[in-house]
Amino acid sequence: MVSPFELMVLKLQEYGFFTFLLPFILMAAILYGLLRKSQIFGPPEKNVAVNAVVAIVASFMVLAAPVIAGINIEQQLAKFFLHSMIAVIILVVTLLTIGMFVGPDLPTKLQDKLGSKFLGGLLVVGIVIGLTLLVTSGLTNVFFPEGFGGIPEDVVISIATIAILLIIIMLIVIFVSREEKKKS
Repeated sequence: MVSPFELMVLKLQEYGFFTFLLPFILMAAILYGLLRKSQIFGPPEKNVAVNAVVAIVASFMVLAAPVIAGINIEQQLAKFFLHSMIAVIILVVTLLTIGMFVGPDLPTKLQDKLGSKFLGGLLVVGIVIGLTLLVTSGLTNVFFPEGFGGIPEDVVISIATIAILLIIIMLIVIFVSREEKKKS
């Protein structure tokens, strides 16, 4: 017998809730947060509408790619978030166990003993965990499908080059704007 919760999930899956709506909401929220944090369009209080419109349009464009390419990201995203949740639970249990022996204010004690290199090490560990989650969830098949979904290799290289250039330009704009803030 099927439970009501299982039936609800299957119905939502049938309506495309997990294939389109949830990834769209997640992508829009992440992009909106990044736009507010980076302040590319100026102070976030003055440009709420611009940030929201850019985030929504970009989210639609990002989610159109799997549909156009014929890739189903539903299973890979579900696995990715399940694996991420397991990694976070392992991290929390580890920190709780260490906290039992170290005492209160664990982050300060770790920083005092390990110094600023500790934060760099945490960043590297975070990147390794993120890449591991990416591979184990199967999302690499979404990013690198066989034959790139019928797209010629030179087109993929051109798109990757343009994306890298845009990222570099974005980083330069952010760096320059931060330098101007420091001067003011």
